[in-house]
Amino acid sequence: MKLNRRVLNRTTLNRQLLLARSSLSPARAIERLVALQGQEVNPPYFGLWSRLASFAHDDLTSLLYGRQVVRGSLLRGTQHLALADDYRWLRPLMQAPMSRARQAGFGRTTAGVDLDELVTLARGHLAGRTLTRPQLRDLLLERWPDVEPMALGWSAQALVPVVHTPPSGIWNRGGATPFTLAEEWLGRPLDDALPVERLVTRYLAAFGPASVMDVQMWSGLTRLRPVIDAMSLRKYHDTEGRVLYDLPDAPLAEEDVPAPVRFLPAFDNLIVAYADRTRLMTDEQRKAVCVGAVIFPTFLVDGVVAGMWDIKDGALDLRPFHPLPEPARAELAAEGAGLLGFAGAPDGTITWRRPSAEHRPSGAGR
Repeated sequence: MKLNRRVLNRTTLNRQLLLARSSLSPARAIERLVALQGQEVNPPYFGLWSRLASFAHDDLTSLLYGRQVVRGSLLRGTQHLALADDYRWLRPLMQAPMSRARQAGFGRTTAGVDLDELVTLARGHLAGRTLTRPQLRDLLLERWPDVEPMALGWSAQALVPVVHTPPSGIWNRGGATPFTLAEEWLGRPLDDALPVERLVTRYLAAFGPASVMDVQMWSGLTRLRPVIDAMSLRKYHDTEGRVLYDLPDAPLAEEDVPAPVRFLPAFDNLIVAYADRTRLMTDEQRKAVCVGAVIFPTFLVDGVVAGMWDIKDGALDLRPFHPLPEPARAELAAEGAGLLGFAGAPDGTITWRRPSAEHRPSGAGR
């Protein structure tokens, strides 16, 4: 069966809770989405606000303090928020790509470092206490004084499962990133198994139908084709002939289902979930939205990326990629007013600009 981009778009939005705001609790929504990109502090809050019928800042903050949700390095080696139960199996599964990324970034500068010893020392320094990355780095420097300090701190983060405990990750709270041993914070060990099939199943439930390359792009894992081919999955094709996989009982959305405007935060996983992102944006738009390691905040009109946004000094700045019809502008203004209220600027203004290299968003509330 061949699926056109419109069907893929609407199906994806439905699974992402973006066709209609969901009545799910924040915890169940995070579980549904597998994890929320948390490289910056505020985007997970914006992402849940855009997806849930009822969501307040304290809903996520209380989950972080209650240890039901944790923040740490997961998918693609970047910061994510995930349910504690999911972190326990996701983090061990991500060790291989995180080790590869560490070797690529710091392998040369840590050539003389015994990594097993580094892990043992880092665990010993962190046992029973929380340290910031600079504090842990300085302790490791006592053993390896001639090694680049940054390489030691980041190597420890890549090789030792740590979580960043609150108030780190709380709305509008910045500062040094704390390291706490994951097992100590969770009160239980991590999962020894490496359930790659579980990862694929959860991904498809949240982002499918998708190709092998899509799953690999989102997760950071490689060589998944044999795993996926061995699973009992349904196969489709897109209009370019690529094979797309999906769960056998997962429904497809009708292509004519209306899609309301939605604001997606910086680094939203939906934007980086596919190798081929044409179900959401054109290749030219992708170049503007995805710049190096930065993923700018976007807004959706009729289900596809139509521009970028930013909130700064109490003003919502909208930069559409092309002229929008008046009904879409009115809908964006109404949704934008709600966004400003959530961001703590209920009396804020909305401005419209054309996007340009000189006026890219700064990070939307970071």
